[in-house]
Amino acid sequence: MFTSQGPSLRELAVQALSSVEHGYDLLAPKFDRTPFRTPDRMLDAVEETLAAREGSFGSGLDVCCGTGAGLGMLRRLCRDRVTGVDLSAGMLAEAARAHPEGVDLVRADALALPGALWGAYDLAVSFGAFGHFLPSQRPALFAQVHRALRPGGVFAFPVGAPIPPTHPLWWAVAGFDAAMRVRNAVWRPPFVMYYRTFPFGPVRADLQAAGFRVETVPLEHFGYREDGTPRWRLLLARKGA
Repeated sequence: MFTSQGPSLRELAVQALSSVEHGYDLLAPKFDRTPFRTPDRMLDAVEETLAAREGSFGSGLDVCCGTGAGLGMLRRLCRDRVTGVDLSAGMLAEAARAHPEGVDLVRADALALPGALWGAYDLAVSFGAFGHFLPSQRPALFAQVHRALRPGGVFAFPVGAPIPPTHPLWWAVAGFDAAMRVRNAVWRPPFVMYYRTFPFGPVRADLQAAGFRVETVPLEHFGYREDGTPRWRLLLARKGA
């Protein structure tokens, strides 16, 4: 899973025993050489699907942008301002190195976006960050994104099909979540990162409660399961006009 240029087991252990913010500050220089970075294949699929359905956008916001994997996609989709927001200064420093021009980077908590970002964007995206928010925090997160969008703006992110309990990956992610719950019960500061706290039904309900109109479209690049359902879908949450 990790290349020789990626973090060592010791570095990962230190990160896991830190807060989310400090942990990612530590991991940032090697983050793009871990399997945690959003794959280019996913970014390309989202970009192509958005371009085909929506065309171009005015300005774009990457919520919890990390090292900036999604910012290049936003620059191609958006005609105007592109902004990345993240809590980790270390991750933002890497994003700045990857995108020295054409991107504004803002250090902020996604649960409390600065007022300067309110009503400024036509497209918001997020990749791989939702496990850092507890279910009780989702309404606040979605309310912040809703506030950042202009009327008619779109919040887009990929959603994978549920993993059946018969699949080994189900047990792997369940085991990881259980280990994190034990870690957070006995160690401070907490490190919030769970894989099974973002189910589609409750997420859709929380988005609708925040004022979004929700639809999904298949990400054709990843094909379909045996039952005919897509392996991945792009969720499009649109703010009312």
